[in-house]
Amino acid sequence: MAEYDTIAYLDGKARLANGGLTVDGAPLNADKAIITTGASPSLPPIPGMDTVPSLTSTTALELERLPRSLLVLGGGYIGCELGQMFARLGVRVTIVDVLPILAAGEPEISRALAGYFREEGMTVHEKVDTRVIRRSDRGVILDISRDDGHERIEAEHVLVTTGRRPNTEDLGLAEAGVELLPNGGVKVDDWMRTTKPGVYAAGDVTGHDQFVYMAAYGARLAAMNALNGDSLRYDNTVMPTVVFTDPQVASVGLTEAHAREAGHEVKTSVLPLDQVPRALAARDTRGLIKLVADAKTGRLRGAHILAPEGADSIQTAVLAIKHGLTVQAVAETIFPYLTTVEGLRLAAQTLERDVSKVSCCA
Repeated sequence: MAEYDTIAYLDGKARLANGGLTVDGAPLNADKAIITTGASPSLPPIPGMDTVPSLTSTTALELERLPRSLLVLGGGYIGCELGQMFARLGVRVTIVDVLPILAAGEPEISRALAGYFREEGMTVHEKVDTRVIRRSDRGVILDISRDDGHERIEAEHVLVTTGRRPNTEDLGLAEAGVELLPNGGVKVDDWMRTTKPGVYAAGDVTGHDQFVYMAAYGARLAAMNALNGDSLRYDNTVMPTVVFTDPQVASVGLTEAHAREAGHEVKTSVLPLDQVPRALAARDTRGLIKLVADAKTGRLRGAHILAPEGADSIQTAVLAIKHGLTVQAVAETIFPYLTTVEGLRLAAQTLERDVSKVSCCA
């Protein structure tokens, strides 16, 4: 690497310093530094939370015995995935969230998935106030309130899935002039540069897009930019996301709400899965497909799938959005019959016609 600047990766055992960094107090000269210290589970601001033992997504999978009951705090990706997994293993599961589950996504998908959870015997409390949590002889007790009154929830274990906080403490960042975001993440621009020249950051420590593939993508850009003069720009506009529940949730692009907030005039279609031949053949019609399109140009802005095989279908929508396809182009594209991904074509056709009255292969 003689022709390149010296780069140091800051792994959490080091501190930024003038001329580079220090490792265990010893100076290490480096022209560039990349912060990739990740994030750790954070506790929600519930009174008493710091006095009760709690599980994380890691320690929950290390249990040697299934608990009789499990309280899941947080209805995001991890809470929904692990909550359903434990429920199907025979554990009595209660999910509690101050918002609807998967609140960042489409409300139609949130409502449908919550309904499927309840049909499986899970208890789902949404849009509640969490008042206090404390130990009990049989585990923990959480008091919640909502418009119709108060309720007490008791469980053997509590699993915290309310988010992760970037690991930025004790790295000397503030002293070095590296600005942090309100959520504790390292502030970076589109080239992965921090507010200190020569210092980059990537992955969960930046406080956004906390997915393993986005961390790898960002780290590659940071390294290449540090070496080659900031030529690569971070772009998450076509970032696919997947929640491995059953049915699966897969999304890319803008939700209807986010599109309207961004000033777009949009049109949408919602196709129940009972209109998709694959779902009928598999005798599992749980789910829906929602498309968000620009009302003026017809360009596809977002695609959101709730289906047993939804995760394997989202990449088609990724490519459609990336290359600026219109919903008409998607509707006119040939898709293989009896596949879940064919639902994207049918959902696109729904914007202009009633697909329930169309031939199965039309």
